[in-house]
Amino acid sequence: MPIPTSARPSAPTRRRLAGAGAALAAGLALPALPAAAQDKVVFATNWKAQAAHGGFYQALADGTYARLGLEVEIRQGGPQVNNRPLLPAGRIDFLMTGNLLHTFDNVRNNVPTVVVAAMFQKDPQVFLAHPGQYETWNDLKKAPVILVAKDGQFSFWQWMKQDGFRDEQLRPYTYNSAPFLANKRSVQQGYAVAEPISIEKAAGFAPKLFLLADHGWSTYSTTIETRPELVKTKPELVRRFVEGSILGWVNYLHGDRAGADALIRKENPEVTQDELDRGVAKLKALGIVDSGDARTRGIGAIDPARVKDFHDKMVKAGLFKAGEVDLSRVVTTEFVNKAVGVDVRRKLTGSSN
Repeated sequence: MPIPTSARPSAPTRRRLAGAGAALAAGLALPALPAAAQDKVVFATNWKAQAAHGGFYQALADGTYARLGLEVEIRQGGPQVNNRPLLPAGRIDFLMTGNLLHTFDNVRNNVPTVVVAAMFQKDPQVFLAHPGQYETWNDLKKAPVILVAKDGQFSFWQWMKQDGFRDEQLRPYTYNSAPFLANKRSVQQGYAVAEPISIEKAAGFAPKLFLLADHGWSTYSTTIETRPELVKTKPELVRRFVEGSILGWVNYLHGDRAGADALIRKENPEVTQDELDRGVAKLKALGIVDSGDARTRGIGAIDPARVKDFHDKMVKAGLFKAGEVDLSRVVTTEFVNKAVGVDVRRKLTGSSN
């Protein structure tokens, strides 16, 4: 069964770092490096700039990457261009991917990529229901119609069928919510910081959310991939990019994000400040970024046992065959689990956890 190889492809835009003297929120000090020492890095996202990318733009806006000696170019995504082949080809240095399925597929096909950080502890994939229709996850199994896009049909839907969902319920989702809005008994897939917000604005009600991650969909999300060769030959560059991104996410969620939001709106004029505000609220409320291990090990944390758990579920669901994915090649924990940013979060939130 094929695994989708492009989550949300991208079209290049360029943003240079500026303001190397700007102060990090919470007073975190990083050593300033001379301009000549800055390494150029190209990072591609998998969709247009939005709240779900906010930490990376934060690290641009507040000078975090610059203080770590990096000149970072972010190439935002879009509907027409697939950035995934550019990473193994060496045309970009880092790639934001949707979840671990993409890396499993790369390893199976001997494509040289490896995950170096998992910025989201929970995949933001949700199912949406009309208020008052379905109260629990098990209730969704009674829905007459469940709208799922093609990629979802060949990934999480196969896993859901192991839990009692049926192909008879399945209908295609074309990223148009009109069929969902027209049928109160229907259920629709969505991204936690996208469809729920657009539906509430358009239809005047907040749909009930069922986060797949809260029901056993144990993949990490918004992972950062690079090439194993870069990990081997330039580990310090990888470390600086990962740690800069971690600090960017801490400050975006809990500090002053005005500069990052301005960059996002400039890169993607379609997104409004209200959508960004609502998106950040969803990220926080659902614990997408800094829940679980991220609270003690730092944002980006990876547990190899959890990677194996998700892999085993995908084997059971029929997406992979046992033994065809070498899990030792999927992720490296060399650059995460070091509690980077944990102290900054505590200062910004006034919390001890």
